[in-house]
Amino acid sequence: MRGWHATSIGGRLVRSLVLWSVLWCVGLGGAVWVIVQEEVGELLDDTLQSAAEGLIGPLAQGRIEPAPPPASSAASTRFTWQLVGYAGGRAQVVSAAHGAPAVPLHASPRPGLSEVAGWRVFGLATARDGQMVYVAQTSAERAEAGAEVALAVLLAGAPLTLLAVLGLRWRVARELQPLRELSRRLARYDPLQPGARLGAASRDELQPVHAAIDALAARLARRVADERAFTAHAAHALRTPLAGIDAQLAVALREADAAGRPRLQRVRAAADRLQRVVVALLALFRSGAEVQRGPLDVAVLAARLSVEGLAIDARGAAPLHADADLVTAALLNLLENAQRHGARSVSLSTPAANVLRLHDDGSGVDAERRQALQAAIDVQDYAGRTGLGLMLADLVARAHGGGLRLPEVPQGFAVELRL
Repeated sequence: MRGWHATSIGGRLVRSLVLWSVLWCVGLGGAVWVIVQEEVGELLDDTLQSAAEGLIGPLAQGRIEPAPPPASSAASTRFTWQLVGYAGGRAQVVSAAHGAPAVPLHASPRPGLSEVAGWRVFGLATARDGQMVYVAQTSAERAEAGAEVALAVLLAGAPLTLLAVLGLRWRVARELQPLRELSRRLARYDPLQPGARLGAASRDELQPVHAAIDALAARLARRVADERAFTAHAAHALRTPLAGIDAQLAVALREADAAGRPRLQRVRAAADRLQRVVVALLALFRSGAEVQRGPLDVAVLAARLSVEGLAIDARGAAPLHADADLVTAALLNLLENAQRHGARSVSLSTPAANVLRLHDDGSGVDAERRQALQAAIDVQDYAGRTGLGLMLADLVARAHGGGLRLPEVPQGFAVELRL
């Protein structure tokens, strides 16, 4: 299973599942330990009592001959018995199992269950006056028996718990599969296509998400349709007066004297540039417009970019294929930016295929500001962070399938349109 990283829903669910499983096992293990210890203790106590009752008959019938008391006071067995007589206020071991303590387990008669010196003892009075049978088991043996039983229960439950965790993890992955399917549908989903819909969800919980996405797509499609209609009307409304201005300037040029013609010619050239820029920008902002690629010569491009007071040096080596009107619109705005920042000359070059570089000799920006501009361009966060020139240049580069880069230069400011 893939995708169990820190921020995934599946990973978080599995980690929570494992954590709760561990806590459950610890709590269950503690409860099992306490219960097993109590049950084993009761079982062993019953065993002591049964053993004591089993010894009473043979002792009463004399079938167990008194044996000499052990010579050592140290216990060497985990389970033993003593026959203790009480006479004259003294306790004396009459008979005992091999390895039993040499001293009486109790100095005075003590029937029933008791604890003494590391032993669990059950005492029972015999038919003979003043004698008690004590059956004893070491406390260490009882603790070991309880631990073994509890450990066996826990070891038997651990594999089942592990299987449960693995099964639940598999189930979580299965239940999250619809989210991955939704991601694949969205990757193929084009909301601008007529009648585009995500379709029914495979889970009831995801149906509102599908409905919300379809509703959002419908609103987006309506807005794009409105923008396309507006752009078409705006293009027509702007072209007509610009064409009229060009016609009037042509008439004025024919009627002007020799002194006024150069000025009118520059005005007509500026109006012609304005018309091309307007047409290019309207095409750029018209959703779905195709980029009209073609071979571009940098020297010819520079001639179209004549800006008074700014010298342009064009040196193109690598081939350049792009939409001439869009590139012209982008470069005109970049040239105006350069002029506003004190530039007097600009070089145009093609350092690589379909890469157009503009480098001016203006004041430029520091490294921190350049990095901030590049970060804003990378995420298309233009508002308040970049000017119109950089924004349009980036949009033109993206329309060609590329992007805008601001390389570090020792002087001035440089922009690369990667087309």
